Amino acid sequence: MKVMFTALFGGVLLCTYPAFANETLLDKIAAADTKKGEKVFKKCAACHTVEKGGKAKIGPNLWGILNKDVASSEGYTKYSKSMKNYGGVWSAERLNAFLKKPKSEVKKTKMTFAGLKKEKDRLNLIAFLATQSDSPVAINTGSKSAEPESVSADEYGLLINKPGAEETFNYCTACHSERIVAQQGLTETGWEELLEWMVDEQEMEPIDEPDRSLIIKYLTENYNLDRPNFPK
Repeated sequence: MKVMFTALFGGVLLCTYPAFANETLLDKIAAADTKKGEKVFKKCAACHTVEKGGKAKIGPNLWGILNKDVASSEGYTKYSKSMKNYGGVWSAERLNAFLKKPKSEVKKTKMTFAGLKKEKDRLNLIAFLATQSDSPVAINTGSKSAEPESVSADEYGLLINKPGAEETFNYCTACHSERIVAQQGLTETGWEELLEWMVDEQEMEPIDEPDRSLIIKYLTENYNLDRPNFPK
């Protein structure tokens, strides 16, 4: 199945390929899984909203981002000069490059996100973002009856794979390496104070419940003062 972008022309709904996007990449996105992409988006949710009319956080709202003009999110005024100079539109190809390594694609971008190394994560995320639009792209929405995806040993990098690892990885590694997260070695109070400091002083968006409590519990149990899982 191929990705088709819809456009209204003379009252007729047309399905077209944008001339600036790579067809092979679009084919990959068409076969990607939006359900998994929504899961990947949790890494972005600390700084972005995606629902229509969602408020801007540290970063702009991402509703309709695919094929949207760069640096044009309504109500957002904190774009860097380098992002404005990047110009053009957010084609699938450009999104893929930016999500892989933001600071390489847009020099001096304010976005601190390190990027998504795995192509499947980028494709799934773009597939999900493509559905968050007034003119959603028709792509694979995932099978509700599919077997749960197994988690590989390195899925969460250096973080030990126990309950809470996924939430901790999604929220924390949007801006930090998992080594920085794991090497702190704090008490429960220490982790609480660190998260509060990051909200008050680093402009991090507060983590909603139940994720916040789950993350605190995970970090306290696995990265306490005795550092039982300190990365070697």
